[in-house]
Amino acid sequence: MTEPTEEGGSQLEARPTSDAPGPTSDAPGLLRFTTVGRRAPGLFVVGWLATIVAVGLLVVALLAAGGVVAAILWLTGLAALGLGAGLLAGSQTVERQAAGLPYGGPSPVLVFVLVIVASQLLGYAIGLPLALAGIELPRGAGDLLAILVQAAAFVIVVRIAVVGPGALGWAELGFRGDVRAIAGSLAGGALFAGPVILVTTVVALLAVNLAGSTPPSPLPPTGTSAGLAFHLVGGAVIAPIYEEAFFRGVALGAWLRSVDPWTAIIRSSALFVLAHVLFLGGDNAGEAIAMAFVAAAVRLPVALALGWLYVRTGTIWASIGLHMAFNAVLIALGESSVAVPG
Repeated sequence: MTEPTEEGGSQLEARPTSDAPGPTSDAPGLLRFTTVGRRAPGLFVVGWLATIVAVGLLVVALLAAGGVVAAILWLTGLAALGLGAGLLAGSQTVERQAAGLPYGGPSPVLVFVLVIVASQLLGYAIGLPLALAGIELPRGAGDLLAILVQAAAFVIVVRIAVVGPGALGWAELGFRGDVRAIAGSLAGGALFAGPVILVTTVVALLAVNLAGSTPPSPLPPTGTSAGLAFHLVGGAVIAPIYEEAFFRGVALGAWLRSVDPWTAIIRSSALFVLAHVLFLGGDNAGEAIAMAFVAAAVRLPVALALGWLYVRTGTIWASIGLHMAFNAVLIALGESSVAVPG
């Protein structure tokens, strides 16, 4: 696939040109359990061993009754999972670049796992000292801190796993263009927020009536003007930038190099939905499944719209503009349902 150009333009009908570099050989996949023909067998073997150990530790921690031992097992499992996924990402990068594939970096799914692990570990590293010191942040400030932690995890992981080995540069992720072009793309993308919110509202009503459950808001209204400000900064400015950079810049950008645009859009949208339902829970399995179903159904329309807009315009700033406007409207509507002191 052709990459998004600085000038923009639709890629929905784009096809590789005859002089575009193609793969010179097949890269052995991570599910092909053999070291034969691999250029980085050590990374592959140790990566899978660490991942298997990590899964075991995390399962034991989840089955434990809580307490210090369970917390230690969970943190150790996260660290092992980060090591395993990181080594497998390195193995995949070596194999793909040696094979001359259009995208020479780790799978977006592996990068996603690394971002989740990094955000969890960073969250513990920041939250544990605050808890031990008896410091309790107001909910709005705490939500903003959590978003900043996730943003930091994204920057660290993408810099090491994607930008570092040259799979995709920051400019290829969409961070390019002059101020006027960026402002125009942000405004153009924001214009799509109204129709997307309308579709999302209809889907939400149908999903809630079908499942009989309503998942909690990721940023519940605080009822204060300070909480509204914190949520707008975090949920309508910071989160859209790093989420679009990952789900559209990294995931969609990587898959556009190997599959057709709509397949790439669907894959990146599925990953976006997964990220927003991954940590949903409930009082029982049935309730958790119902809430996950509703949350997934509600986020699918905006995910598809964001992917389509990115591919259609050729610039990530348009999808960031839509994401910002979408979140800002929902946050403002949520806060309007409770009293906000002057």
